[in-house]
Amino acid sequence: MKPMTSWIAALVVAASLTACANVGPGNGGPGEMEIRTGRIEQITLTQMQTNHDSGIGAVLGGVGGAALGSLIGQGTGRDVAMVAGVLGGALAGNYVEKKYDQPQEAQQIIVRMRNGVLVSVTQPVNQSLSHGMAVYIEGTGGDARVIPQS
Repeated sequence: MKPMTSWIAALVVAASLTACANVGPGNGGPGEMEIRTGRIEQITLTQMQTNHDSGIGAVLGGVGGAALGSLIGQGTGRDVAMVAGVLGGALAGNYVEKKYDQPQEAQQIIVRMRNGVLVSVTQPVNQSLSHGMAVYIEGTGGDARVIPQS
């Protein structure tokens, strides 16, 4: 009965900690976002990495390898086959995922803000943007995007 009580206590602690998570504009909750204005000084075509390198290929490959390894033998032999399947599947899944993770076309946009400061944003190609156009910059950091003023 003691192990069951320990598991229940751990579950209650985990649930309590997740209930304390912050909710704000950066993580999906309501809030304010700074929107800056300026004019495009320069647009340069470039490439940016996609976010496909998430490790899902390795995880799915490992699960598949474990499933195949469990079909082989019995006892210790089966355990060894499962471990080998997990390792081999994870390596194969990671290789396949990286093979298809190609950079995508992007543009580096340099915007001169009203106060004279230059801001550089790299984002997927937006054909509606051009040199000298009045734009908004929404967000900050890697989430910043340049959009035309309407």
